[in-house]
Amino acid sequence: MGSLKEVRVRITSVSSTAQITSAMKMVSAAKLKRATDAIVQMRPYAAKLREIFQNISGSLSGSDSAYSKERKVENVLLVVITSNRGLCGGFNANVIKRANLLARNEYQGKNVTMLCIGKKANDFFKKTEFKIIGSDMPRKLNELFDKLTYANVAPVAEKIMETFASGQFDKIELVYNQFKNAAVQIVMVEQFLPVVPEKTEVVNKKTNDYIFEPSQEEIVKDLIPRALKTQLYKALLDSHAAEHGARMTSMHKATDNARDMLRELKLTYNKARQAAITGEILEIVGGAEALNG
Repeated sequence: MGSLKEVRVRITSVSSTAQITSAMKMVSAAKLKRATDAIVQMRPYAAKLREIFQNISGSLSGSDSAYSKERKVENVLLVVITSNRGLCGGFNANVIKRANLLARNEYQGKNVTMLCIGKKANDFFKKTEFKIIGSDMPRKLNELFDKLTYANVAPVAEKIMETFASGQFDKIELVYNQFKNAAVQIVMVEQFLPVVPEKTEVVNKKTNDYIFEPSQEEIVKDLIPRALKTQLYKALLDSHAAEHGARMTSMHKATDNARDMLRELKLTYNKARQAAITGEILEIVGGAEALNG
């Protein structure tokens, strides 16, 4: 009977776990819809802004913008974007692993600093030599996910841009999960600064001579900060949507596993119960036969 009680307690425990994971899956599914709508609406704007910036800056012979200066890479800042919560599979571990490999392999011998957006990355890197040194970097970035808006992200982007313009860092990259669908997240490494317009080969394409007002250089100087802020905001939206997709998928699998375990436990319980009943019947019959004898 002791084993029966243990199995019964375990069935109750697994059943409660299945209810929790199922509820978390439904919550993540509801949040995923809003997060997906936000990133889907943001991507065309970000892509068009980048296209305009590349088209205008591509014809310039050079730019004296503080955000376009390429220096010898000695000091590197990696902006690592994870979530504040777990229970989302390998979502956080994949980003942390990629950032760690970048710091230790690609930028080996360089001064690497990690700027973490999300508690999971912060908890990991604060125990390493890549933690933030100095007081001029933005802090408490975990709170961005509480109210993820462009107005809240823009000051953070400005602060990061100031560190590059002042020469504190020679190169800044973003490491985050890009949302593809609920089951797939792609770990991305994007160069944030310096801004290097992509060189595209134009073959047999007619070019138009536009008149710019104000000048082309002034337009580029205004577009660079705007494009950088949009790039960081898009990365956060991507990561936010990817987080809910990963958690929904993870909780769906956990619920299925719990239900499979419940079926096995109930089968074990029924077998043990039947064996106990059979044993009791045999004891009664044996006792009756002994009395009759």
